[in-house]
Amino acid sequence: MKVKKNKIWYVYILECSDGSFYTGVTNNIDKRMLAHSNGVGSKYVRRKGFRKLLRFKGCKDKSNACKCEYQIKQLSREEKLGWFG
Repeated sequence: MKVKKNKIWYVYILECSDGSFYTGVTNNIDKRMLAHSNGVGSKYVRRKGFRKLLRFKGCKDKSNACKCEYQIKQLSREEKLGWFG
């Protein structure tokens, strides 16, 4: 029987080349940022261009990360930057 290893999930905010923000979730932050920088991470970031990772936070599971992502997407630009403290 294969034991399922608990992975840490992350919610993150990155800045695009046009100054806009993108919020997403991943279980491998380095791999995801590489994908974004190569233009294959998401349609939005591919279109806008990847500039830099601004913030990320570990979550206990994917469900929690998705809930955090939803909360962040409801915030203003200024509130998004302050969300991570």
